[in-house]
Amino acid sequence: MSPQFAYEKQTANHMTLASFLGEQLKAVNACIYEKMQSPVPLIPEIAEYLISLGGKRLRPLLTLACAELCGYQGGRHISLAACVEFIHTATLLHDDVVDDSALRRGNKTANMMWDRKACVLVGDFLFSRALEMMVQDGSQDVLEILAQASTTITEGEVLQLSSSYDLNLSETTYLEIIKAKTACLFAAAAEIGAIAGDARTEQRKALRDYGLNLGMAFQLMDDVLDYSADQEKLGKSVGDDFREGKVTLPVILAYQSGEDRSFWQEAIKKQPQNNKDLEKAISLLEKTGALNKTKLVAQGFVKQGLRCLDKFPNSELKTCLQELALFSVERAH
Repeated sequence: MSPQFAYEKQTANHMTLASFLGEQLKAVNACIYEKMQSPVPLIPEIAEYLISLGGKRLRPLLTLACAELCGYQGGRHISLAACVEFIHTATLLHDDVVDDSALRRGNKTANMMWDRKACVLVGDFLFSRALEMMVQDGSQDVLEILAQASTTITEGEVLQLSSSYDLNLSETTYLEIIKAKTACLFAAAAEIGAIAGDARTEQRKALRDYGLNLGMAFQLMDDVLDYSADQEKLGKSVGDDFREGKVTLPVILAYQSGEDRSFWQEAIKKQPQNNKDLEKAISLLEKTGALNKTKLVAQGFVKQGLRCLDKFPNSELKTCLQELALFSVERAH
């Protein structure tokens, strides 16, 4: 761990956030299972398949953790966390259809198992179910935050789709894309946890900013891992972004370096690409230092996120949140 990320750990055998909140997470999973039921059998069949693949459950964990960090002791945050996971799962279903992805967490994507139209409609069902849960919660603030996040996610996805193959995409514009399509839901998940905990305004903002910075770091590292990870650990095909013509930050930085621009101009639009194209792309990304530079940008967001937690007293839960931020840039999947 680099010195700038070092901080004093409270315990030698530190618990992860998932283990610290294990019982609450079980309750969230039970709520998810209950709420995804429908008299139309195909809906729970597809929803259960995707949800059962697991994943890190980061967004619902953020809701649970931020509520508890602010002193909440009731059960309201369980349904809020499940609501966040429904929104996230709906976006995954839609993304996999749009990107024609074959793997999700090491397994076939839902659109490879069922009709693509059905997957889109089940995604719509999950969004609608999330809306029902927001209304049932009864908080205008929660409704506004999650509704706005859902809108922003869609805008980010459309902006990224319209920017496919655009090698002149600026770093600033790209960061705005991932802020919209990824980080805003992290921010919303953290903020509604703070609302459940009746946090003060400055604490609510601090947790929202923590979530936003965490989401930025996670997406940037996803961009790095798409070109550098072990495919079995990553749980999806390495090079998916490249094959789909997505111009992510590593590609932007490599292209801006001026090194073999003609390769990027030809390869990023080439369909279908081959393994040699991907090998050349990875070689250029390493040669230009684009992957390391992207990781440095992610580390910058982590440092900002860690500072947001300064408004809270030391506790094991706070340490878990610090560890989560650090994990976001050191992970292998």
